[in-house]
Amino acid sequence: MLENLGALTGSPWIYAVVALSVLFDIVLPVLPSGVLVITAATAAAAAGTGTGRVPQEVPDILALMLCAATASVIGDLAVYRLACRGSERLDRAIARSRRLTSAQERLGTALSRGGGALVVLARFAPAGRSIVSLAAGAAHRKVREFLPWSALAGVAWAGYSVALGYFGGQWLGATWLATGVSLVALFGAGAGAAFLVRRPRAAAH
Repeated sequence: MLENLGALTGSPWIYAVVALSVLFDIVLPVLPSGVLVITAATAAAAAGTGTGRVPQEVPDILALMLCAATASVIGDLAVYRLACRGSERLDRAIARSRRLTSAQERLGTALSRGGGALVVLARFAPAGRSIVSLAAGAAHRKVREFLPWSALAGVAWAGYSVALGYFGGQWLGATWLATGVSLVALFGAGAGAAFLVRRPRAAAH
């Protein structure tokens, strides 16, 4: 697998590609930012152990994690700011969406109590990052309440994704199996996070 992506993972451009992918998947959740981060980390691990035919000029693990985490926070803040400015159309869209309305209410309560674990948990859930950032902005939560949790969420997600790719590459080499196992673990965390995010709402009904 990594032979086909060698030109990308062996170039400094990998950081820009990862950053753009993570930045924009908040508005286009179909972008495979997690897949890209895991693939780059797997390439780095495989080169470090001498397994797999991948370039030696692979991404630095720490730089890759910081790049992904920073892009995650910037994307969150961009959507948060847009929602803060608000519009009647956005307010109507949120009012029509039970999911967004519920997220807005729960997030407001969590942040006002000083607990933003919901922000971190939602970062792993499919589209959870988008919903939480929109809800925080539309509810006009203060940036000092939202930003620290967004940063923690970005670091946690980036660290988890990089660790999956890196250790998968070290243990299994630059193979489809390594990447596949890492992706299953990433999607499994997403499914678990989605379940936990929804559970209090379901219990409330």
